[in-house]
Amino acid sequence: MSACVMCSRWQDEPDLQVAELQHCYVQLNRDQFFPGYTFVFAKAHVTELFHLEATVRHELIDEVNTVAEALFTLYQPTKINYELLGNMVPHMHWHLVPRFSDDPLWPRPIWSEPHDEVHLDAPTLTKTVAALRQTLGV
Repeated sequence: MSACVMCSRWQDEPDLQVAELQHCYVQLNRDQFFPGYTFVFAKAHVTELFHLEATVRHELIDEVNTVAEALFTLYQPTKINYELLGNMVPHMHWHLVPRFSDDPLWPRPIWSEPHDEVHLDAPTLTKTVAALRQTLGV
């Protein structure tokens, strides 16, 4: 069995690191086709919410909510999409995706058709991460 990509993601992509919270890591997605697309992933290698003790589960959900609120404040989207799947990567993680009524796939799911990835240049990536950190208050 191969190593879990989420368990090593924080160390593997330091330029995308936004914040280390009590129960999770927050990292910008490399592909910014959907501006603000962010991952929130549990520090613990678990696959299901019910694997967590109730207090930790509630605190983790509060952290996801805090990140979603920061994304909403920063980007002012029409809607925030919360995706918690785990079929392909069995490590609890959310895809938080600000969505806009004028984005190319609105209102369909972000995976409804392929798209060319958008990678931010280094200065823009640095500014984007800093803005999200500031909005999160970290």
